[in-house]
Amino acid sequence: MEKYHVGIIGATGMVGQRFITLLADHPWFEVTVLAASARSAGKTYEEAVNGKWAFSWPIPEKVRKMVVMDASCVDEISRQVDFVFCAVDMKKDEIRAMEENYARHETPVVSNNSACRGIEDVPMMIPELNFSHAAVIETQRRRLGTKRGFIAVKPNCSIQSYVPAMTPLLDFEPSKVMVCTYQAISGAGKTFQTWPEMVDNVIPYIGGEDEKSENEPLKIWGSLVDGPNGKVIRNAQLPVISAQCLRVACSDGHMAAVSVKFEKKPTIEEILQRWNSFETEPQRLGLPSAPKPFLQYFEDPSRPQTRLDRDFERGYGISIGRLREDKILDYRFVCLSHNTIRGAAGGGVLSAELLCKLGYIEHK
Repeated sequence: MEKYHVGIIGATGMVGQRFITLLADHPWFEVTVLAASARSAGKTYEEAVNGKWAFSWPIPEKVRKMVVMDASCVDEISRQVDFVFCAVDMKKDEIRAMEENYARHETPVVSNNSACRGIEDVPMMIPELNFSHAAVIETQRRRLGTKRGFIAVKPNCSIQSYVPAMTPLLDFEPSKVMVCTYQAISGAGKTFQTWPEMVDNVIPYIGGEDEKSENEPLKIWGSLVDGPNGKVIRNAQLPVISAQCLRVACSDGHMAAVSVKFEKKPTIEEILQRWNSFETEPQRLGLPSAPKPFLQYFEDPSRPQTRLDRDFERGYGISIGRLREDKILDYRFVCLSHNTIRGAAGGGVLSAELLCKLGYIEHK
C-alpha cells in the first residue's frame, strides 16, 4: 500500500521521541517532517536532541540527519504531509490555536496534548473502547470549515490502565470508583539521569492529574448525541471517580489500584470472563499496532509488576491482577499500562491507524 506521509510536531520531546521509535518501521506510515520549536529548527534531528535522547537504543537512521522544521510554519509543513502527530510543550491556548491552524490547513491532527480534550466535537479515543466517537469528526469539520482537516486526541496516560479494565464491566453499572495511580517518571518527560531527585522517592502530587483521571473517563464512556449542528459527545454521568495520582521511582509504566461499587454486582467469575474474552475493533480490523489480546489477567497475586509487564503486547496491552472483594465497595484490583506507548505515542499511532482505516484520514 502507498504509505501515508506523516509529520511529528514536538519531535524533540519525550513523546515525540517515542513517536519516532514506533514509526521507524511502520508498515503504513512514513515520517517525512520533524518539527519543534524555533530553537531546534534548522538543526539535524541528531543535533536537536543531542544529550536529550531518552532511550538506550540509537536514533533511527531514517531521521537522524533529517532537518527539523519550525512547528509554526504550518503552511509549509502541511504541504508535505497527509497528517501530523502533535506532542508539544506549550500553553493550552497556544496548543489549541496551533492544532486548529493545522486542521484548517486541511491537515488532520492526532494529538497527545490535553488542550482540545474537553471539546464536544473532538473525539478523545482509546480505539478499543470508543471507536464510534470518530463520527463527531464531521461535526467538527463543519465548525472549522474544513473538508479533510480535524483534531482527534488521546486521553491522559493516567487513565489508560483502569479505564480499559472497567469498560467490559459497564453493563453492571459501576457507580463509585476509587483509584490511586503510581506513575512513572517518563510521564513527566524525565529519566533518572535528568531527574536524580526521583531516585528512592515518591511525590504525592502531579499537577492537574487527579482532575483528568476523574473527568476524562466520563468522556470515553460518553454517548454520541445529536446537537444543534450535528453529533457531539455527551459525558457519562456515572460512575463518580475519586482519584489520587502519585509519581513513583519507575522509568516507565503506570499502575492503578482500583476499588469499585456496582449497582448490579457481578461475580468474580463474571468479571474474569469479561476480561478474558474482551475483543476489540482494532483487532477485528487488523490494525498493525492492535494488541492481541488487549487485556491479560494474572492469577499470581504478585503480578502485574511494572518492570516485568509494562511491555505486554509491545506496550499496547493492559495487565490486570489481584481481583478480590473490597470491604467498603464491592471489588478491588490493580492494573498496569505502558505510559509512553499505550498512554502516549502508541495510543496516538493506533488512533491514526483506525482513522485511516475508517477513511477519516486520506492521502492528499
